[in-house]
Amino acid sequence: MIVIDAKDMVFGRAASRIAKMLIRGEEVTIVNAEKFVLNGNPDYIVNKFKMRRSWRNKANPEHSPHYSRVPNLLVRRMIRGMLPRKKFIGRQAFRRLKVIMGNPENLQGVSFDDAKIKDLGKPHIYIEDLCKRLGWNHG
Repeated sequence: MIVIDAKDMVFGRAASRIAKMLIRGEEVTIVNAEKFVLNGNPDYIVNKFKMRRSWRNKANPEHSPHYSRVPNLLVRRMIRGMLPRKKFIGRQAFRRLKVIMGNPENLQGVSFDDAKIKDLGKPHIYIEDLCKRLGWNHG
């Protein structure tokens, strides 16, 4: 089992490597999932996710896509988009993924050097802040 500490890591760079690990057959646990960073204009990112949350299938609303407001479920859903989930190998890979908010068991996680955020001066938003702006009430 590979433990990955997501603190101050750029989500897209880390998630592509995590998806490849899952497809190879490794079990991956992500801790501190709410500390992932999305680069870009925060207002644009929030509006994009609000738009995705508003999509509805008018014929049968239960078949509409579901984007969670909880950080660990949102990260899990976003990584699912990088897997071939309609194939057997993708479904098996998704079952090997575990995403945890915080670090309850004090697991020692590895981090990818190329995925670490280098310049915090650029516009960015943490997954936790994104979820709060989408309406997540934690606590």
